[in-house]
Amino acid sequence: MLTAPKGRILIIDDEEDIRESLETLLTLEGYTVELAPLANAGLRRMEESTYDLVLLDLMMPDKSGMEVLAEVRQRDRTTPIFLITAYGSIDVAVQALKSGANDYFSKPWDNEKLLLEMERQIAKNQLERENTELKRALKQRYSFPNIVGKSERMLKVLDLVAQVAPSRATILITGETGTGKELIAKSIHTNSTRSEQPFVAVNSGGLPPDLLESTLFGHVKGAFTGAIASHKGMFEIANRGTIFFDEIGNISLETQAKLLRVIQEREFMPLGSTDIMQVDVRLVAATNEDLKKLVEERRFREDLYYRLNVINIPLPPLRERKEDIPLLIQHFFDRFCQENGKFLNAEGKSTLRFEPDALQLLMEHNWPGNVRELENAVERAVVLANETVVPVTVLPDTLLHSGGIKIRTDDTGNVPADASLYEIVAAFERQRILQVLETVNFSQTEAAEMLRIPLSTLNQKIKRLAIDVKKAARGAS
Repeated sequence: MLTAPKGRILIIDDEEDIRESLETLLTLEGYTVELAPLANAGLRRMEESTYDLVLLDLMMPDKSGMEVLAEVRQRDRTTPIFLITAYGSIDVAVQALKSGANDYFSKPWDNEKLLLEMERQIAKNQLERENTELKRALKQRYSFPNIVGKSERMLKVLDLVAQVAPSRATILITGETGTGKELIAKSIHTNSTRSEQPFVAVNSGGLPPDLLESTLFGHVKGAFTGAIASHKGMFEIANRGTIFFDEIGNISLETQAKLLRVIQEREFMPLGSTDIMQVDVRLVAATNEDLKKLVEERRFREDLYYRLNVINIPLPPLRERKEDIPLLIQHFFDRFCQENGKFLNAEGKSTLRFEPDALQLLMEHNWPGNVRELENAVERAVVLANETVVPVTVLPDTLLHSGGIKIRTDDTGNVPADASLYEIVAAFERQRILQVLETVNFSQTEAAEMLRIPLSTLNQKIKRLAIDVKKAARGAS
């Protein structure tokens, strides 16, 4: 018998003897096995954890295996699922495979065949997953060198960018200020067939309506007071390339009408001219506003909204992809150390790093300004750093005095089971500092000595962890 590769297996079956026999068989083969006695219990486990394969009973008292299969496949197309039933028939097998099962076994099953099929399916799924991750890594490394992130949210964005970039489709990029909308727009242009042609960015909210129209469509000499010479507009400059409208929700309704004509007819008239100019431009727009709401408020044309929103690329805020923060910090360290000519190794990479407390503070911050705010914080650190380990004290005041981390607790006062590592560490730190403060009668100098940390570090921790020393002292007296 072939030795099965290790993996996590979930068994969902209401019969105890079936669960126990499968658990014994698979554990001896080196698998980690978890059991669910009912369908809904199995669904909860699949929402909370990932498994290399699921063995699913067809008939259970609370929900059928087919129903479980349908629910799982709505959100998870990749986890291998084998259906097991005492009611073996060709029709049931066909229905199971059509519904998304990877294989089908009738009770009693052949142990050797089951183990071989499990091993084959897990290996196949693992190879497909590795290939997908490799493609994503190569895509990120070679196609999007300026976009930093390995979080699932950002990888999905990159997948979508790679898919739509070669097309002619109009793109709408949505997201909060500072999330990198222009960077995504440039990546779309760079990976399109227009990459050798101009990329022209328009700050839609930075110009008054009359000046914006002149900037977009150009004007002829004498078109208005001060028009002493003819002037090319951005659409003409961007011909055969890409034009990017940042904060497109800010343009006037009159300009929106003219923009709609360019999108529909691919033509426009410069101000003061009666000549129609043909143009071939791909349009990419971005906004941090809810355009649908602006449409409802009659501040944005509905027909233009649907013309722009052919493909929507939503960018996640930094607080929803915090696993990317260390990568972004290193990226910005490298860039700003090169620009400032300091703290570089032989390969031209930065040797700077944040001390643990500073890094923890950066990880806990909610980043209302998103990546741009983090970029500014790292540039400040590079400029002010005097040694390779960057202390908390160089961080901006907005981080040092942001009200402290909010530590969640359950009904019993403990950190909940779904708490992140940072929440768990913060809760432990807070509890330990309070214990020591109470021991030394709330003398912060003595507490710092007892904790063997500088007084300044203790003060920063007290602020970060939102410890009210006076209130704690009153409560202890």
